Amino acid sequence: MSFFDELTKYRNFDFDRFLSNVKDGDIARILARVGSERLNPFDFLALLSSAAEKHLEQMAQKAHKLTVQHFGKVILLYTPMYLANYCSNQCVYCSFNTVNSIERMQLSLSEIEQEAKAIASTGLKHLLILTGESRTKSSVEYMKQCVQILKKYFSSISIEVYPLEEHEYRELVQAGVDGLTIYQEVYDENIYRELHLKGPKRNYRYRLDAPERGCRAGLRSVNIGALLGLNDWMTEAFHTALHAHYLQNKYLDTEIGISFPRIRPHIGGFTPRSVISDKHLVQIILATRLFLPRAGITISTRESAEFRDRLIYLGVTKMSAGSSTAVGGHTKKEETPGQFDISDPRNVEQMRTMIYSKGYQPVFKDWQIL
Repeated sequence: MSFFDELTKYRNFDFDRFLSNVKDGDIARILARVGSERLNPFDFLALLSSAAEKHLEQMAQKAHKLTVQHFGKVILLYTPMYLANYCSNQCVYCSFNTVNSIERMQLSLSEIEQEAKAIASTGLKHLLILTGESRTKSSVEYMKQCVQILKKYFSSISIEVYPLEEHEYRELVQAGVDGLTIYQEVYDENIYRELHLKGPKRNYRYRLDAPERGCRAGLRSVNIGALLGLNDWMTEAFHTALHAHYLQNKYLDTEIGISFPRIRPHIGGFTPRSVISDKHLVQIILATRLFLPRAGITISTRESAEFRDRLIYLGVTKMSAGSSTAVGGHTKKEETPGQFDISDPRNVEQMRTMIYSKGYQPVFKDWQIL
């Protein structure tokens, strides 16, 4: 059985009817069970309802307690490094869309070493490497060569690249990669096809199964998510958490994490189908923590500094710092096009100071590549 089979069970489920029937007493009963028993997927969905909005303070208190219980008062810091922006897909919401007229670049191995030195000088030990989705320009062999350089400077290297075969993930694990981030973008299959016009990414099922291939290949951590704004946020949040729940239960040795990226301005000017407010994003994070107490939750620099600061108490365990979404963005002086605009430009030292001011500890290293 795959997650696609699990997802199919909910294909004809009437989300609107369920959510409209959730009452105040239902939320109170669900929250009373938190900490004493595991919530089920329908409990989680109820916590996304409008009825649950009245209980956000109680949800926040319980989410904070669960997070400290399972993770302590710590925030893991990392930064992204973009290796290339060549892409073979036409995704209407992304600057790297192959039809967009932008300068295409790929870092040489010497440029990668320069980027690595610049990032490592800030104290960061966790790195996320990204490429556009082009097998010809960003081959698995190229990524392996990059990792050979990067592991001299970083104790943990994760990838956010096009979906790979299980044996290719295994090759990268052997090279030194220990984490995978891959977003389904949108779980509604019909909307997925409307947004991915051409290219390999149009294969919905192949992308959906990628996290599971990564788990089987022996990756230490796998992080998933949906790009909020491409579809109704309640159903997308539900499917994301359901996916994480499935992976957690099936792959006990893999750390499963979730990100909740909201769509940001980019070249191409795609208009989101729905706009998710700060309040509703907080509601998603709180509900996720109550449903999945052991799942890591990442908030990137897509969000503003002020908003990210407030999220520290609410279940977040991982944040990016000193981010750039441009190829070579940590060292190149000339302006190159980024995948999207960032909202929090703070450097690593500023993030460290802020985290300490909140009574938390910034973590730079919790893993060592062998």
